[in-house]
Amino acid sequence: MKKVVLITGSSTGFGALMAKTFDQSGFQVIATMREPDGKNAAAAARLRALPNTKVLEMDVTSEASIKAAVANVLINYNRIDVLINNAGVYSGGVLEAFSIQQVQKVFDTNVYGVLRVNQEVLPVMRAAGEGLIITISSSVGRLSLPLQAPYNASKFAIEALVEASHRELIPYGIETVLIEPGAFVTEIWAKAGINADRPAIIADYGQPLADLQQHLTAAYGKVLQGKSADPQLVADAALSLVMMDKGRRPLRTSVDPNANGADIAYNEATIKAAAHWLAQYGI
Repeated sequence: MKKVVLITGSSTGFGALMAKTFDQSGFQVIATMREPDGKNAAAAARLRALPNTKVLEMDVTSEASIKAAVANVLINYNRIDVLINNAGVYSGGVLEAFSIQQVQKVFDTNVYGVLRVNQEVLPVMRAAGEGLIITISSSVGRLSLPLQAPYNASKFAIEALVEASHRELIPYGIETVLIEPGAFVTEIWAKAGINADRPAIIADYGQPLADLQQHLTAAYGKVLQGKSADPQLVADAALSLVMMDKGRRPLRTSVDPNANGADIAYNEATIKAAAHWLAQYGI
């Protein structure tokens, strides 16, 4: 029987690539997205053309939408073996210029969206006594860069939630892990994100802010033009995690070829420090 892989945010970017990658590897893919018969109809049609993929509507900010999608999966397949939390929204701008409502919107998708989907899928996995949840975080969930603080904070929150639940769920046969992509060329940069919208504050920051924006734009552009910034690497990392034997999956998998190993060194150092710290609590 094919394993069932449920992916959120499948219309573009990593989500679409993961759907295609898992489909080609013989999994039953449930590719979810907002408005598959509306604004994302073309993306949905491309995924529906794949032999092992079913497209469902899911808005991770809506509990009703999530419940309906999961119920559909269970009616048709009676199981969810793998959940990949990929849906997310980007935010850019100087932190002071974000309204509280804007920051809440970022967290509603990037953090609460993950929690909503997990809370609907986890009972299914606990009943089965097994399951794997992969959550797409980011390198900025480990190292916070300027001019995207709400996005960074949402990824830091996800890192904390997954790390805690990783230990909570092991006794029930469920593994929950993270993938931390660096900067890649995906549609998230072109989509309408949640950007700082208090122009008076932005104006007060003046030339130093403009200089920082110019510097970071040039730096990101250089990274994104590199051959190593192929988003397929993230899809391949997800497939690799699924194919690993249970109990051998790392909590964190960094996929940031432009970090030149700094990301891996950072994670390895924190593994040792965390183990020593947790030992003080008998964990």
